[in-house]
Amino acid sequence: MLLFTLLVTGIISLLTSSIYYSARAGMKSSFENRLLARANQNLNMYGLLGEGAIDLLHRLDTASILGATVNRSIAMYSDDGRILYLFNMPGNPPLNITPDIFQRVKQNGQISFTIDKREAIAIRKTLGHRTCIMVVAGHDDEGLDRLATLKKILLLSLATSVFLTALVSFLFARQLLRPIALIIREVKDISSYDLSHRIQAGAGQDEMSQLANTFNDLLERLQESFAIQRRFISNASHELSTPLTSVSSQVEVVLQKERSAEEYKSVLYSVREDVQQMRQLTKSLLEIAKSGSKDGMELNEVRVDEVLLKVVGDVKKLNAEYGVDLEFGEFPEDEKDFVVFGNNDLLYIAIKNLVENGCKYSPGKRTAAELSFSNHKLFIQVVNKDSFIPTEEMSRIFQPFYRGAGTGASRGFGLGLPLAQRIIALHKGTILVESDKANGTCFTIELPSIKIFNSL
Repeated sequence: MLLFTLLVTGIISLLTSSIYYSARAGMKSSFENRLLARANQNLNMYGLLGEGAIDLLHRLDTASILGATVNRSIAMYSDDGRILYLFNMPGNPPLNITPDIFQRVKQNGQISFTIDKREAIAIRKTLGHRTCIMVVAGHDDEGLDRLATLKKILLLSLATSVFLTALVSFLFARQLLRPIALIIREVKDISSYDLSHRIQAGAGQDEMSQLANTFNDLLERLQESFAIQRRFISNASHELSTPLTSVSSQVEVVLQKERSAEEYKSVLYSVREDVQQMRQLTKSLLEIAKSGSKDGMELNEVRVDEVLLKVVGDVKKLNAEYGVDLEFGEFPEDEKDFVVFGNNDLLYIAIKNLVENGCKYSPGKRTAAELSFSNHKLFIQVVNKDSFIPTEEMSRIFQPFYRGAGTGASRGFGLGLPLAQRIIALHKGTILVESDKANGTCFTIELPSIKIFNSL
């Protein structure tokens, strides 16, 4: 409010100052023109009547008033400085014309100057066979009175404008900041324990409504992130505590009495299995954390066809029963369409999780993978014709630790698909899933090739 008031005050002050100085300059110019007109009038009369004009000039100056000019003085000199005619209003000091003024008017023919706080003009003119210098001085009282009145009006207008500007800006600022103050109060009531509260955005389309809607969108994302985090922590705690409890129980049981070597060996095998399960879970959790952001992730040019070939070979090594049918679509002419910009290890993990799941949850332990190219994008389809995901489970399969009803007795933690989705999202890609009983389940990965980024 203060800044706006000062700004408007500066603008109005500049405007009123311009008006005042323009009026004063105009008044001074007009007054000088009247002085010049009187000087020319007297000189012309003297040029027509000669010495006989002196008495006439004196009577006219005594009886008349020079426009709005009072305290006037009129003097006429010969070219050598001799006084030919002199008139002074009563109480007015006589004109004291210095040799310097005579010299200047002889050089320039006409000059303006100030004498005894009065405006004066001197003009030199040749009248027949003689040259005369006429000096007229006066004080424009009426003009100065009008100028003083204008000054008062401008000052009063300036003060009024500043007051009205301050008042209006205060009311406007209070009205403008009221929604912000409301947003501040409502945001203070929001904590990490309760993110369900929303800011009243109103139905308007102004900046305050947009700000409130932006806060609400942020709260939506935060609430969803906190909910995912809580579910993740709860599920991770449960999954980690299960093998730990199993290990602890088995050790306590075996320590209650002496056992045979075979019994100790059996318990150790069981403990080793639980430890391996816990190790695999910990590894999956670390991979989930690593895929959380691009910070610290090494990015390079990655050939997806090479990653896919490595995935197929490694999945077959995991289990002799696993089978993967790999197909490549028509190869593009530009080699850059084979390449994506990302992290080789993370892409390997994402694709491997999909292919391994296809083999693991298929009754026939086989899956098909196809790599195709279109419009500078790569498409990887992982198809399992023997499995089906119910519609009600489709929206939850990418949630951490969620395992569908069709997973059966297959071991796992429900982290493969969420991890794959995060990795593909980091590479500016998407994962789509389609499933029906006739065609089975198809996961489609879409990744932009490096050629798209090079063309930007």
